[in-house]
Amino acid sequence: MSSETADESGAPDQYEVVVVGGGPGGLTTALYTTRLNHDTALIDRGGGRAAMMVDTHNVIGVPEETSGNEFLSTAKDQLDYYGTDLYQDFVTNVEASDKAGVRFEVETASGERFRTESVVFSTGFSDKRADPPLPRTGKGLHYCLHCDAYMFRDESVYVMGHDEGAAHVAMIMLNFTDDVDLLLRGEEPQWSEETDKLVEAHPIDVIDTEIESMFKEGNSQWLGGFEFEDTVELRSTSNRTESGDGTVREYKGGFAMYGSEYNNDLAENLGCELNDDGTVAVDEDGKTSVDGVYAVGDITQGNNQIPIAMGKGAKAGISLHMELREFPKSLDELEDAPTAAAADDD
Repeated sequence: MSSETADESGAPDQYEVVVVGGGPGGLTTALYTTRLNHDTALIDRGGGRAAMMVDTHNVIGVPEETSGNEFLSTAKDQLDYYGTDLYQDFVTNVEASDKAGVRFEVETASGERFRTESVVFSTGFSDKRADPPLPRTGKGLHYCLHCDAYMFRDESVYVMGHDEGAAHVAMIMLNFTDDVDLLLRGEEPQWSEETDKLVEAHPIDVIDTEIESMFKEGNSQWLGGFEFEDTVELRSTSNRTESGDGTVREYKGGFAMYGSEYNNDLAENLGCELNDDGTVAVDEDGKTSVDGVYAVGDITQGNNQIPIAMGKGAKAGISLHMELREFPKSLDELEDAPTAAAADDD
């Protein structure tokens, strides 16, 4: 893996493609552009949502017990094998360049500089977390229904939140289990009147009481359940009990739905158009509103799934190749080019 970004003269390294962020989308873009013979660098600060995965779900050919870190490490080994220059660093600024043959300059927290013809943002987002007490992520605290709902079939489940998204996730979970609680944690519901009628009509217990404490399942790291500050009235089931101070509710796990914080500062500062939700606006190939700038993965709209991010990365990589490749030349380019005989005469 590369560790230097400047040549002996001190000038920044120059690439055809610089990918900012090492999630599944960015890694796939870098794999495609590298194997399509374009000088590519990938700058990744580390971490991210994929790295937090305890197990990898819904990725054909990848065993379920593969952790997020293992998945990402294997991908980086592939990139290194094919010749992508990999840097562990944090990109602080990307700006347009007026230098000949350079469209963008990239700066990092360590003071390194890169010049490139194209930039790909794969900077993703962060899930907003509820206040403690909370179980460990992946051990009873989850954010992706499409990834993790399967493991809660016929189990007791909570959905934590008070907006439209939380209400709808709670109703969707009834497809997997008939034991679903919607935990408001002392907040007033923010969903619409129509959604309120839907929630009321579905077999969901809405609990407005704040959580007092949590407990684990036996000696494991998995959530066992919550105790609430005050006694709450619930339908009578075997795993709900009353304590002296509040209600104890056992859960296998659940989902926290408090929205997302998109890492869009670099794209926005470069002039890329954003959608109302904070994602970067792109076309079907990942092109942003700024020529030469792409965005892939969770920083763009759509379901936040590894295979979907990889598909977006692949499309962006192919599109970049179509833009950057030298051949075949067009008839206009060939007609404008000096002939070999004319070059000899010079």
